[in-house]
Amino acid sequence: MLKEFGPNIWTVDGPVVTAAAGFRYPTRMAVIRLVGGDLVLWSPTALTDDLRTSIENLGTVRHLVPPNSLHHTFLGEWQRSYPDAKVYAPPGLRETRQDIRFDTDFGDAQIAAWAGEIDHAIIWGNRIISEVVLFHRDSGTTIFTDLIQQLPPGWFTGWRALVARLDLMTAEQPEVPRKFQAAFTNRPAARAALAQVLAWPTKQVIMAHGPLIHTDGQAFLKRVFRWLVG
Repeated sequence: MLKEFGPNIWTVDGPVVTAAAGFRYPTRMAVIRLVGGDLVLWSPTALTDDLRTSIENLGTVRHLVPPNSLHHTFLGEWQRSYPDAKVYAPPGLRETRQDIRFDTDFGDAQIAAWAGEIDHAIIWGNRIISEVVLFHRDSGTTIFTDLIQQLPPGWFTGWRALVARLDLMTAEQPEVPRKFQAAFTNRPAARAALAQVLAWPTKQVIMAHGPLIHTDGQAFLKRVFRWLVG
């Protein structure tokens, strides 16, 4: 179900998916409506008839955005349903999803189709993942995927609960999981990208695997990345 998050931005909570080693994660999509009525779908989740109807009532699906090389499970079904939509490749995904037609690759240059409405930054320097972070100007919303997480107590059980606790996935506050912290081997590159993100006038934050942050978004991000940027 679509939930309004701010001016011209909505969230959709999708089904739980199972990743490596049996770890289960909730899924979340963001829908952004551009000035002309075109829609940007970030991290598309499972496509259902009801969701299709709700989204088409908002505007025209023109842009499909998988934000990193891990969030692509449902991308193919969206491309088949909206073949005219442009699909953007984050670093590393084009090589693993050769069944997807990618129209352009994310780089450091901003996307002309939504210039002035959405900014993006690629968090470079991580051995596991290079995440594309979006900033929606109209709502003051910064959108993260896997680099910030907080799953509720009891989400994992058994040995997975122990791993999740040690990894900070179930910490008392949203955090960068320790596996991603350790994977930042090029910290100057990461700091340069994060400087761009932290300069955005963030009011709200969306993350794929954690609570929605409605206030003091810039202060929230500075706290989350304090270990990296000081």
